[in-house]
Amino acid sequence: MQLLKPIPRHVRLAAVFAGLALIDTAALLAQAQSQGAEARLPGFEVASVRPSNPNRGEINGFYTYPGGRIVARGCNVLYLIMVAFNVQEFQISGGPEWISLTRGDRFDVQAKPPESSLSAGWKTSSPKIYPGKEERQMLQTLLADRFQFRFHRGTKEGAIFILARGSKELKLTPPKDTNSFPWAGGISGGWFAGGMRGENISILQLAERLSGFLRGPVLDQTGIEGSFDFEFPTGTDENDSDIPTFLVTAMKGIGLSLKPSRGPVETIFIDHIERPSPN
Repeated sequence: MQLLKPIPRHVRLAAVFAGLALIDTAALLAQAQSQGAEARLPGFEVASVRPSNPNRGEINGFYTYPGGRIVARGCNVLYLIMVAFNVQEFQISGGPEWISLTRGDRFDVQAKPPESSLSAGWKTSSPKIYPGKEERQMLQTLLADRFQFRFHRGTKEGAIFILARGSKELKLTPPKDTNSFPWAGGISGGWFAGGMRGENISILQLAERLSGFLRGPVLDQTGIEGSFDFEFPTGTDENDSDIPTFLVTAMKGIGLSLKPSRGPVETIFIDHIERPSPN
């Protein structure tokens, strides 16, 4: 088997500067494609991919269960790519309209890893928790096999945000429930209705959550470890009209600083993709 070259230092640095967790498995898969290497990521033992029932309302529901089993309901292919590579929508470039989050075809996926895999021992406190590294590798293999997904990695200049300690006292409290799903959003429904609160969420997870709203990587420079609850009430439901300004204010309210900047954004460029082969 041909040995894979190490991930170049400039790629690692670009990912770190952009505030992203570098997914070694994705880089290895891209490298294997470009080099024609025989290396192959692990795959699911059994997997089913079917068009979703158009009458079912669930959209982009993705769940993990003990034993490494995954269930996706009403998922666009773009969302499956986001999960498989642990990236946001703005980090994916190219591809036909049928894979998009808004107008794309939707699919149901059920898959189970081999009993010999590490994922077979997976235990989760909530089905909403994203799959582990090996399961993401298997999902990458599924995309390659069933959707003929081919890609390459690169960077493009874009907006990034720096999350750091602010000048005020931190208003982060120990989580009431350490087994609850890590989450941050509006206090009284909607995106940020009533303000913003977080439950059992680490600063790194908060940064990832913020990046989805801001459509740019959020780099965690706080140095704060652990998980927390927090709350920033505003007393109004009109916080969604200018989301970036609201998030800057909310982070300041809990003792953090959120500042815009520019830098390289790690990006997956889609080279080829097809509608899935029959089961």
